[in-house]
Amino acid sequence: MTMQGRTADAGAMDGVARPGLLNRRSFLVGSAFGVGALGLGGCATSDGLLLAEARNTYGPMPGEKFPIPAVDISKVDPKYYRRTVSYETKEAPGTIIVDPANYYVYRVEGDGAATRYGANVGRQGFLWSGDAYVGRKSEWATWTPPAEMIRRQPEAAKYARGMPGGLDNPLGARTLHLYQNGAYTLYTIYASSDAESIGSGITSGCVGLLSQDMIHLYARTPVKTKVVVLPA
Repeated sequence: MTMQGRTADAGAMDGVARPGLLNRRSFLVGSAFGVGALGLGGCATSDGLLLAEARNTYGPMPGEKFPIPAVDISKVDPKYYRRTVSYETKEAPGTIIVDPANYYVYRVEGDGAATRYGANVGRQGFLWSGDAYVGRKSEWATWTPPAEMIRRQPEAAKYARGMPGGLDNPLGARTLHLYQNGAYTLYTIYASSDAESIGSGITSGCVGLLSQDMIHLYARTPVKTKVVVLPA
């Protein structure tokens, strides 16, 4: 199936940088964030156990090449916390299913269950759907802004030869690069350190999970894994 929608920038980072500051959030969010952030309600919960589990799940990861700080879980709606859920599908175990309409990514576990992750997805005009597969994987990948982005954001030209991996790199700690028929689609599933982006449509078509969730998914996803993106 052919992906539908506008061609995404490599790494799907798009936005307007704040004056004098070129950082990950400005590439990722830009003017679209004001719309995408709406509806991040329910951040408080009386379920102390749920909060304790979330603090453990989204705690710091000091052993990484670039130590990852804890997620501020107060900025994430609890419905987007990682959990195992009932999920009926004909797809094989291991398949990744992206549900952009509900801001979820599922990893099919079989026997009617899946691991569910909260996500950010493409904003209006950059949504797409179809089947793909993981063509390659990368840790702390170099990010290179495409020519189209440099034309929109001239300040990105300083990274025309690539931004090294790190906490400010738009691709984050782990990246799954999506392919079709042997060709890179320019779409990715990537690691985001922006807690407020989860549950939002902010990217140029890619899908972001919190870093801790992305590392969890990445470790369980071999190259050639099928990826299904549902219609929004």
